[in-house]
Amino acid sequence: MNKLKKLSIALVASVSLIGITVSVLPSLALASSGDIDTTIIDEKWGKPTFVYGGGLSDNQISETEKLLGINNPENVASVAVTGEDLIQYLKEGSGDTANMISSVLVQKENSGKGVEVTIETPENITQITQDQYANAAITAGVNDVKIVVASVKKVTGESALTGIYKAFDVNGEDLDQDRMAVAQKELETTNGIAQENIDKTDFDPAKFDQAIIEIKQELADLKEKQGELATKEDIERIINDALKNNQLENAVTQEQINQLMSLFEKYQQTSAIDSAQVKEQLLKLSDSVQSKFGEALQGAKDSGLLDRVGNFFSQIFDAIVGLFN
Repeated sequence: MNKLKKLSIALVASVSLIGITVSVLPSLALASSGDIDTTIIDEKWGKPTFVYGGGLSDNQISETEKLLGINNPENVASVAVTGEDLIQYLKEGSGDTANMISSVLVQKENSGKGVEVTIETPENITQITQDQYANAAITAGVNDVKIVVASVKKVTGESALTGIYKAFDVNGEDLDQDRMAVAQKELETTNGIAQENIDKTDFDPAKFDQAIIEIKQELADLKEKQGELATKEDIERIINDALKNNQLENAVTQEQINQLMSLFEKYQQTSAIDSAQVKEQLLKLSDSVQSKFGEALQGAKDSGLLDRVGNFFSQIFDAIVGLFN
């Protein structure tokens, strides 16, 4: 057998190995648990609520319905979210409805279920994560709800939070405006910090989400024990402790800590700081977030992926060496 043929056989074997490796990768992805059954009406609000971006055309609304699994539009309550809603709920923003693209399907759940968010089109929600949505929604007063987010084109995804507010509003559940405004600031701040750190090897987005939860919990505990709000020094200490607890102290910069301090000074001024409901919802969310720590790496180890990658390079090396033996 000539050297060229020997190399060809070795490479085919290696490619075959890669094929095995690739087939393992899908098993690392989380199964979607956010589907809302719209074929039946069995819901706390009477029907699930579909809040579509006001900037969508009729065809895009229909496409969004399909993305969200809405097979029978008659079984959902449909309403648009507009720039006027953004101004009404947050007292800020340009009020440009054309920018409202991301949409949500919201279903009220039994007490104690917590806030569950699924992004149905992660390729089009380019920045906001499901746990960032959930964390901010809890700040705003959202509770015991299943939320599915989708977009027909690439967007950051921030307007979906306003859509969640609209779903509660049209179902007669008022959310506190100060808390909605702080929730929006939370989404912007935490997403901004996550985006700035996305390429750092020592930054785990899930651990950052958990740190945000712990900061809220510690601020509430301090208020309950002392009977007064945390000082600026308390807030900085609590933030640093939460970052250290989640191995993020070397990833998050002082400037970013200052941004978090500004956020949580505002947060503790709202009724969220004293809310037993917020405590309960955060505990539920924390369990979900912590289950994601190191998930991809552990999945790779469990599947033997890392060993297979190592063997691949070993076979390449052996094939090349064999040409000269």
